[in-house]
Amino acid sequence: MLTVYGDIRSGNCLKVKWLLDRLGRDYRWIETDVMSGVTRSPEFLALNPAGQTPTVVLEDGRTLAQSNAILGYFGEGTPFIPADAYDRARMYEWLFWEQYSHEPYIAVVRFQRALAGKRADLIEPRLIERGHAALARMEAALAAGDWLAGDGPTLADLALVAYTRVAPEGDFDLGAYPAVVAWIGRVEDAFGIR
Repeated sequence: MLTVYGDIRSGNCLKVKWLLDRLGRDYRWIETDVMSGVTRSPEFLALNPAGQTPTVVLEDGRTLAQSNAILGYFGEGTPFIPADAYDRARMYEWLFWEQYSHEPYIAVVRFQRALAGKRADLIEPRLIERGHAALARMEAALAAGDWLAGDGPTLADLALVAYTRVAPEGDFDLGAYPAVVAWIGRVEDAFGIR
């Protein structure tokens, strides 16, 4: 059986779970608390030498890591990867941008505030600035269309909604980003996220 090692508090893990649920795939979820040190155990490192979640063990025993690579694997042949080459490339552009220019700021601040309990005044200001820059870029793109790439929801929307929807837990006020807020609702509906 397909097995997913994931921490339910992690947007990177949740986006994999949401896609599998939306596709109706059977899988076993193994809750993996990244703060407990379990991802540094010899057993886990044998599955994923990077010691990160999510990690997927396929039915044939092969493993796959990195959330957006996992999304791409399971998204093959679904409507969530555009057939049009340009729209597909735009989807990948957003997926790469998410891991480089969004997640390191929105997710990191959310982790520090909501999970590690760090006071707001101790958060590095550059993280806040970059997080708002990411939200502003999304706002501009979503003011021009309902989805990030193409005419319907794609893996890019799923990947980016994971941490955007919980950005307020990192003190990012989404009230300044109405197109983003409306998009969150559309993506949640499209993927059955609650």
